[in-house]
Amino acid sequence: MEIKGRDLIGGIPKTIKITSQEIRECLQEPLGAIVEAVKDSLERTPPELASDIVDRGIVMTGGGSLLRGVDLLLNDVTNLPIRVAEDALLCVVLGSGKILDEIHVYYKVLMHSS
Repeated sequence: MEIKGRDLIGGIPKTIKITSQEIRECLQEPLGAIVEAVKDSLERTPPELASDIVDRGIVMTGGGSLLRGVDLLLNDVTNLPIRVAEDALLCVVLGSGKILDEIHVYYKVLMHSS
């Protein structure tokens, strides 16, 4: 694929070709960090919540969930059902908006988790 942008060294616009292999290599470290964070979160999950996760699985939201194969990667690592939310890009902002609409209800939770 050809991409266009500004060359940070020369400061001028430039077009370069990149391969899917180069993209995979660039994403390897951040995806590894995500996998570790998921594993760490699952290890810290209380037993009553863990049983729900085993039964229902994990729902991924946000733009990162739309990366091809990231759901399969997490399924391989966790052995849990993983699915991408229907409107993954908007889930986070819509949920944040709902919390802001009723901030008094969530105040203690938000302040405690900081």
